[in-house]
Amino acid sequence: MAEFEKITINATIQAPVEKVWTYWTEPEHITKGNQASEDWHAPFAENDLREGGKFVTRMEAKDGSAGFDFGGIYDEVKLHEVIAYTMDDGRKVHATFHDEGGETEVIQTFDAETENPLEVQREGWQAILDNFKKYAERMSG
Repeated sequence: MAEFEKITINATIQAPVEKVWTYWTEPEHITKGNQASEDWHAPFAENDLREGGKFVTRMEAKDGSAGFDFGGIYDEVKLHEVIAYTMDDGRKVHATFHDEGGETEVIQTFDAETENPLEVQREGWQAILDNFKKYAERMSG
């Protein structure tokens, strides 16, 4: 098994951890808050949030020019604390949720792929997290 370079991103969300967790894990919210830019969206999501459970989110350009399924299997789920999973391509992702008294720090570490420069991957994942932050703050505001 190849060793992957790890990339870490984070955001502090002005919402309690219980709400952030709900927005992060429920398909009705995944489809609304999970895109890197305004010209992409997530029209479909399924999530079986338990160790061994599977998830898939359809990510596609709104103009239909590109799209892919983002999915995997959960390795670890600790309510309001940790979500870890293995993506379909074998790479690992580990997300932690820290309750900071009314706000939530989300830290995500993921295995980099080898197709794109590390900085491009970091920026893409950070853009999705930043859009999620905006969505979560708008929903809980």
